[in-house]
Amino acid sequence: IAFPPLKLCHYDMVHYGHSNQLRQAKGMGDYLIVGVHTDAEISKHKGPPVFTQEERYKMVRAIKWVDEIVEGAPYVTTLETLDKYNCDFCVHGDDITLTVDGKDTYEEVKREGRYRECKRTQGVSTTDLVGRMLLMTKAHHSNMDNPDYQQHTDNFGKVSRMGYILGPKGHSPWTGVSQFLQTSQKIIQFASGTEPQPGDTIIYVAGAFDLFHIGHVDFLEMVYKQAERPYVIVGLHFDQEVNRYKGKNYPIMNIHERTLSVLACRYVSEVVIGAPYAVGKDLLDHFKVDLVCHGKTEVFPDKDGSDPYAEPRKRGIFRTIDSGNNLTTDDIVQRIIENRLQFEARNQKKEAKEMAVIETVSASPLGNILL
Repeated sequence: IAFPPLKLCHYDMVHYGHSNQLRQAKGMGDYLIVGVHTDAEISKHKGPPVFTQEERYKMVRAIKWVDEIVEGAPYVTTLETLDKYNCDFCVHGDDITLTVDGKDTYEEVKREGRYRECKRTQGVSTTDLVGRMLLMTKAHHSNMDNPDYQQHTDNFGKVSRMGYILGPKGHSPWTGVSQFLQTSQKIIQFASGTEPQPGDTIIYVAGAFDLFHIGHVDFLEMVYKQAERPYVIVGLHFDQEVNRYKGKNYPIMNIHERTLSVLACRYVSEVVIGAPYAVGKDLLDHFKVDLVCHGKTEVFPDKDGSDPYAEPRKRGIFRTIDSGNNLTTDDIVQRIIENRLQFEARNQKKEAKEMAVIETVSASPLGNILL
């Protein structure tokens, strides 16, 4: 029996890019253990985290490819850590992770051949998501040429559409902003592919599930616990619909990104992409829904002023769920806005360390490189 791989990361603002790395890591072994760093370790080496360590522990546990997590994992991965958890090797993305003094955190395990890489998911990063929240523009999903967006990339790290060419005035290829392109293959990789079985209780929930966070996880976990054999279907509203009832610059993530975020959750069996706002007869009958759940957040009326949950209420299958967690996407955005300067400084410092490594490599006999 192969030993399990170990994946270590800070997982600040857990997003579908992290989920995709964990999916790839799980495919390299039989049992995936994920080490998550403490707030103190992240603050020391990278800067202030967006989420607390307790929030991050729970978020990572909720990703369906994760078998076990190690709370408070050391920032520098050593052979001692791998041996302690009976891991054959560790896995990280194809970006570099550096300590506060600019050293590769995986240097020791790389040297001993106990390190593997998975591909980074293009088009998503904490840097990019923070920028979207700070811009407060409705067009952030397709507005990469906007001067404000370009100023943000100058502050946080630039991206070249043709690739990252390293030079004396280049930018780090790992701390940057790029555009996400959805594919059918990616959805297939994230989807469970399971159909509801006889005896399953089919539960339907709907919403934006924007910036998929611990509040969503707690809600979906409670929904999952409503039945002995739950089959949870999440209806995701299109971007225009979300903006209609939430306003401002919402959603932060577009429908494609939100789809992958929700599919990665272990409590979710299926996702309806672009679900109708009103949970009507056709939808309930089509999916043979036994129970419809909604959290304690406000239910916004449909365009005509009607109750979007009128039909499930009429059938007696509507249930309000109290997850015990009041965290909302608004709260997360507020955390970012309140700490804007700290987050900008964090990313600039991170990029500076990465560029120092790149310049060292470029100065080698191999000369300049193209990543």
